[in-house]
Amino acid sequence: MRLLLDENVPKPLYQALATFILNHEIEGFHVVVTNDGRQMQRPREVAAIAASGLHRTEYPHKHHGLAGMGIAIATVAAGLPGALAVLQEANGQRLIALRGIDPTSKARLHVIDPLVDPPKFWVSFSPD
Repeated sequence: MRLLLDENVPKPLYQALATFILNHEIEGFHVVVTNDGRQMQRPREVAAIAASGLHRTEYPHKHHGLAGMGIAIATVAAGLPGALAVLQEANGQRLIALRGIDPTSKARLHVIDPLVDPPKFWVSFSPD
């Protein structure tokens, strides 16, 4: 499967994709990977995608900075291999939206206070 990364795909994500997508090329024209969520609301762009016959895979990129880049890379790294497997079996054009990784602390972290809820075999030391 040959991937075309849309112009809005950030360079760090391009580098990450080039690192972990080993059996697929990052140039060519089977799949367009984009974070342009409004693209499918523009009639001319929708018509061009439909006419091209290219598969389209979209990922969300709503957060800024390091956290935003990490979320985008995690979303694509987790979702793109499955999407490519689906596209390998597809008998026609497909439009795929990858679901974003939840960036909230509640979803990403599990915090334990060992004074309140010590793990098994935890040894407590008195703070003298």
